[in-house]
Amino acid sequence: MRSSVQIRPVSPTDHADWERLYTGYAAFYQVTQTQAMRDTVWSWLMDTQHETKGLVAVEATGRVIGLAHYRPFARPLSATTGGFLDDLFVDPSARGCGAADALLDALAQLGRQRGWSVIRWITSEDNYRARAVYDRKADRTKWLTYDIKLA
Repeated sequence: MRSSVQIRPVSPTDHADWERLYTGYAAFYQVTQTQAMRDTVWSWLMDTQHETKGLVAVEATGRVIGLAHYRPFARPLSATTGGFLDDLFVDPSARGCGAADALLDALAQLGRQRGWSVIRWITSEDNYRARAVYDRKADRTKWLTYDIKLA
């Protein structure tokens, strides 16, 4: 039923659905998230000057069932710009309908249009269901991720 999933930029009318999905995304990763934090991210998505952008997956009924947040990033070693996929989440009740594939395909197309050299993202090692999609759509890299906590 993938043909019934449409991908489009997030819009102001998506706020309630987006918040439901983003709350689910934070819960999936066991991240404590406040309303103020969600309000900040929403404001970024609605600010045309902010680098963070969003896509939503919409089923035939008009219900938003998935989201993707992305932004450009500089790649000095290759002297190119890439796209970084910060967040991708599909409503658990809609998984398997092709929404994740459609979001990734739309982001890849957007990246080609913008001249990006790569779309990159990270996921949890134990995110097996999503990794099954990612393994079909992209090449897993050899790079490890490190964080320096600043706060």
